Amino acid sequence: MINITKELNDSVLTVYLDGKMDTNTTPQVAEQIEADVEAADALILDMKDLKYISSAGLRLLLSLHKKMADKSGMKLKNVNETNMEILDFTGFADILDIE
Repeated sequence: MINITKELNDSVLTVYLDGKMDTNTTPQVAEQIEADVEAADALILDMKDLKYISSAGLRLLLSLHKKMADKSGMKLKNVNETNMEILDFTGFADILDIE
């Protein structure tokens, strides 16, 4: 299960993720973000309360990163230790902007 909260301020879409982003929930996350990302110049994913990210979630991060590359980009914020280990291990930490 995942809870998604979104804010669009000054062309910056901030998405707060709470729960697990896995095979079952990633399509829901994608749908929610896709609904507003076209109107945004920048995307921030706040992962403070994201407990887990699977390979499906990683694919979504890569897709969003590519989509936002022609704009002001995408940032990941408040990545917890567990998810940071996954991002490091997969090499995503080298290509994504993580604060």
